[in-house]
Amino acid sequence: QVQLVESGGGLVQAGGSLRLSCAASGLTFSRYAMGWFRQAPGKEREFVASITGNGDTTYYADSVKGRFTISRHNAKNTVYLQMNSLKPEDTAVYYCVADFSAWALTTTQNEYEYWGQGTQVTVSS
Repeated sequence: QVQLVESGGGLVQAGGSLRLSCAASGLTFSRYAMGWFRQAPGKEREFVASITGNGDTTYYADSVKGRFTISRHNAKNTVYLQMNSLKPEDTAVYYCVADFSAWALTTTQNEYEYWGQGTQVTVSS
C-alpha cells in the first residue's frame, strides 16, 4: 500500500521560510517523479513543483519560481519543498504527489497516481 505523508507545514510570517517533507512508502521511490500541488481556500488546486526520479530535472509554477526549491533524497524515500520569501498568497494546503513516469514531468493533476493527505501552510501578513 502506497503512502505519502507530508510534514513541516505551519504558520509563518510573510518573508519567512518553511521546509515541507514528504515520506513515501510502498513504492520503488526512484521510479516515480514526485511533485507538490496546493489548494487555497475557495480556489482550485494548482501545480507547484515537480522533480524527476533521479532528481536531475525540476519544474516550477511561475508563481513560485525563484522562491521554492524541490529536492529529493532517494535513499530516504523523501521529497522536500523548501519555501523561501513566503507571501500571504502562498497560504494553502500543500499536497505531495507521485507519478509512475520517473522521467516525465507533468503539471496535470490526473497524471499523478498517488496523493498525500496534505499539510497546511499559513502565511500571515
